Amino acid sequence: MSINQSGWRPESPQTGVEASADTFTGNRALMLEEPLIFEMDERGGTGVDFAEAPKVSSRLGSLERNRDIDLPGLSEPQTVRHYTRLSRQNYAIDLGLFPLGSCTMKHNPRLNERMARLPGFADIHPLQPVDTVQGALKLIADLGEWLIKLTGMHSVAMSPKAGAHGELCGLLAIRSALEARGDKREVVLVPESAHGTNPATAAFAGYRVENIPATERGRVDLAALKARLGPDVAAVMITNPNTCGLFEPDMIEISKAVHEAGALVYCDGANFNAIVGRVRPGDLGIDAMHINLHKTFSTPHGGGGPGSGPVVFSEALTPFAPLPFVEKQGDHYALIEEETAEEHHGRTFGRMTAFHGQMGMFTRALSYILSHGADGLRQVAEDAVLNANYVLRALEDVLDAPFGKSGPCMHEALFSDKGFEGGLSTLDLAKALIDEGFHPMTMYFPLVVHGAMLIEPTETESKAALDQFIGAIRNVAERAKAGDPSLKAAPVHAPRRRLDETLAARKPVLVYKEPEQAQAAE
Repeated sequence: MSINQSGWRPESPQTGVEASADTFTGNRALMLEEPLIFEMDERGGTGVDFAEAPKVSSRLGSLERNRDIDLPGLSEPQTVRHYTRLSRQNYAIDLGLFPLGSCTMKHNPRLNERMARLPGFADIHPLQPVDTVQGALKLIADLGEWLIKLTGMHSVAMSPKAGAHGELCGLLAIRSALEARGDKREVVLVPESAHGTNPATAAFAGYRVENIPATERGRVDLAALKARLGPDVAAVMITNPNTCGLFEPDMIEISKAVHEAGALVYCDGANFNAIVGRVRPGDLGIDAMHINLHKTFSTPHGGGGPGSGPVVFSEALTPFAPLPFVEKQGDHYALIEEETAEEHHGRTFGRMTAFHGQMGMFTRALSYILSHGADGLRQVAEDAVLNANYVLRALEDVLDAPFGKSGPCMHEALFSDKGFEGGLSTLDLAKALIDEGFHPMTMYFPLVVHGAMLIEPTETESKAALDQFIGAIRNVAERAKAGDPSLKAAPVHAPRRRLDETLAARKPVLVYKEPEQAQAAE
């Protein structure tokens, strides 16, 4: 706190200047100003009384702590209020539309959460005897059967923990299949319109990655792909629908050409929610595809996990799929952890992870599937595509839509900052959206479009919600095209103004220092 002529006035925890000129506290109604937890420290303060620690001889030697642990001392009410106030500054899907393109941030039905918390699913341990987890194994088997039917594939591996983990699983199966026939290929082709994890996964798996260009319509250049296919190409990794939000109409011809060249087709299924119930990837010639359960079947997204990225395989790749897998044997469900017959995981490449998978994700996904049914899942795809095209057509007169003239999009709409004046860019529009109460869309991705803005409204948003979002973007876009310099200052209503995000990422401050210590260090 500091004293000036008008009396007590709070200082900004970050800058040391007055946090607000119009309120005594720095708060603005229910938008509460909150310092760092270390700045709230009351030496000796605690919400719990501990008994005096017994005197014992240390066995740590030179590693024994020689100073205080230096954690902040707060009472229980202070601690609860601190984190509750911070939570109010977070944006969440329970607050409003989350337009991140490529990420599919949609509503998670509470029914799924209740099912995942049932004791028989939430409390099981991966090392329990198989006879005590028959219900859980049945659930995994049922979910796997649904995934196989929805994709038109032959088998499924449920153990991969995320999308990129699933990509690795698919590539390892492809490598094993090629090596089994004595074919040591070393190149994976990745189109420009694929997800960014695809080339990274291929490189991690030991392949050399080569790029395949896109056409002016945002699709794979089929002629360029065919020209590059050869005896050194192991696989093509293709995202369909792709990251421009477009379906690949030449997918069957692509698969045919790849197979004729002796290679295999990996499909990134992150955007499966745009075609679920409408298109079966197996019918398109796909050999392996991962499915992000959170994207298509509504399980929690983000926070570093837990995740799940099951991989479906063609009949050709099934013998090489990973262990373990669930198999029904009469009335009993078995967890197969060793190689079996040649045609059934007989040449598996091994394990992807120590245990079978993420039970909470499986339970949520199956709850979503069963509550929707076949017709409901088809409607998921239809509504996702309808909402994205509604956004595309409602904004294409104020924002540049690079592929808008090439027909309808799928589940996401792509725009650019072309036409903005006064040095304004995608970043300025995104920051202004924060003032409008929205989380910004995905920015500067995909890389094939300069100043990209990728918007995915998902199927769970109503027309009223989309109309409000569209109105906010139109307002900001019109200001950007007019070169409104005030956009450079956005956001002005957020708890914090525009920060140097690049500096924060490159030089994060991970240890708190008292102001006098920080000045001394400088």
